[in-house]
Amino acid sequence: MTKFEALGLKKSLLNAISDLGFESPSEVQEKAIPILLESETDLVALAQTGTGKTAAFGFPLIQKIDNESRTTQGLILSPTRELCLQITNELTLYSKYEKGVNVVAIYGGASITDQARQIKRGAQIVVATPGRMKDMIGRGLVDISKIDYCILDEADEMLNMGFMEDIKDILSNTPKEKSTWLFSATMPREVSVIAKKFMHNPQEITVGTKNSGATTVQHEYYIVGGRDRYPALKRLADTNPDIFSVIFCRTKRDTQKVAEKLIEDGYNAGALHGDLSQNQRDLVMNSFRKKQIQMLVATDVAARGIDVDDITHVINYQLPDEIETYTHRSGRTGRAGKSGISMVIVTRSELRKIKAIENKIQQAFISKKIPTGMEICEIQLYHLANKIKDTKVNEDVDNYLPAINDVLHGIDREELIKKIVSVEFTRFFNYYNKTKDLNTSDSGDRAERGGSRDGDSRIPADGNVRYFINVGEKDGYDWMSLKDFIRDTVNLGKDDIFKVDVKDSFSFFNTDAAATEAILKTFTEFKVDGRFVNVEVSKNPGGGGGGSGSRGRRDRSRSGGGRDSRDSDRNKGRRRERSTTKGSSPSSSGKRRTKRKSDFF
Repeated sequence: MTKFEALGLKKSLLNAISDLGFESPSEVQEKAIPILLESETDLVALAQTGTGKTAAFGFPLIQKIDNESRTTQGLILSPTRELCLQITNELTLYSKYEKGVNVVAIYGGASITDQARQIKRGAQIVVATPGRMKDMIGRGLVDISKIDYCILDEADEMLNMGFMEDIKDILSNTPKEKSTWLFSATMPREVSVIAKKFMHNPQEITVGTKNSGATTVQHEYYIVGGRDRYPALKRLADTNPDIFSVIFCRTKRDTQKVAEKLIEDGYNAGALHGDLSQNQRDLVMNSFRKKQIQMLVATDVAARGIDVDDITHVINYQLPDEIETYTHRSGRTGRAGKSGISMVIVTRSELRKIKAIENKIQQAFISKKIPTGMEICEIQLYHLANKIKDTKVNEDVDNYLPAINDVLHGIDREELIKKIVSVEFTRFFNYYNKTKDLNTSDSGDRAERGGSRDGDSRIPADGNVRYFINVGEKDGYDWMSLKDFIRDTVNLGKDDIFKVDVKDSFSFFNTDAAATEAILKTFTEFKVDGRFVNVEVSKNPGGGGGGSGSRGRRDRSRSGGGRDSRDSDRNKGRRRERSTTKGSSPSSSGKRRTKRKSDFF
């Protein structure tokens, strides 16, 4: 018996599960499905975005409805058009072996008469956004007076978006004897009000800790001056060459502005906000799902309903006003069991908000440094070398090799490698060489940034050592598993490995200086599956910039910022870095193919 069979699902649904490749139920599925199948009950389920909530209510709903009847028996309310369509598509896949089951999506921005016609043909399950559902009820185009099941999905998001009155009106048109299933990532006061008013003795299940963040997401913050947010964003992107991210801004204007700057600077970016037409939003989302867009800049409202499992980073360009909103933002990464990183760019005046979020999500943030220009150059150099190594040879180039060999005649191997690498590397070096440090800090931190004044210049004053290791994501590692691998191999303690930054085919990590001898000795002539795993001390000891590290291990320095004689240099650096004209960024020629707004809008 499979784990899904043990939950009580019937054979036809198990066949669909097998086709979808699901092997084991998630925690919320394991807890919710038996309860919903065994009794007619109200249910409140608290679980993070990306934990499989749709299947948790979708399979029991399909199993319990009467597919011989054309009456609408199940209503699912969701906050956005995107999520509405996603749920509809998933339920259609779940019910592929259920003869006669019809699932219809109702949402704004599409023909209301076409949607009414689909319902009239017979829809046992209706998935709807609150605004369009209320409109159709008012016009008499849909009848929900006989439904048996009402599901409120992402309830906290719907209420954050101002749908409280719409939901109350919709629920008042449903029978009292129905079962109501409420699924939410957090439990703010408004959700409790809905539960108390419209639910009867609901059972409650919680995956993780109530209102907590997902354990697969690491939370990091970077302190910068207010004018340096955009340069900091670019450095975080350049430190993660394979970034696939959502960047959150507070307003539609800032969202469009940041996206346009990124596009001008050569990054594959796009904007998603409420001023776009539905067709424009669809084009942007399709490009993002295909990874033609690497950096999607979005408002909170527009981003709701984004369901992409491979997002590596969430970047909070600005913190939201509500803590619950941060929980939803960070939930866009670290989905489906994968690890993810949520970065926050803050000014010193906003640090109190970090503490408030930590208390709410019950997870510690890690204070990290914005990477220096030379750290970025080092990472880009290793990335380029690995990219060349992994490039598949195109045999059609053979026809041109004689002429190319003539051109390159007389250049030895080492010189040729330098020239090839310099083609790409020089752009980053020229851009970042002599750029300023973006981190706001007091004088007590300067020795740490500058390194030790005595002994090995690679060891910072705080005694931490930064290492390079030649394994990364391609070898199956993320920040959690690489940390465990190094710790177990060298026999170190739980918190002895920190600031773990995993790239595509290489990584960085830090230890206290006392562990350096054991680290280097262990990884001398060390092999895994016949391959040498090399570790060496990194030339840049800072360890900033968007990888991951030990949970709860913090930079002790949060105080900030005196003035000194370097102010004039800072201002010069700011003028250089804030330039956003075409070609001003190292990304503007070759690193990423520039996409103009016309590609997406």
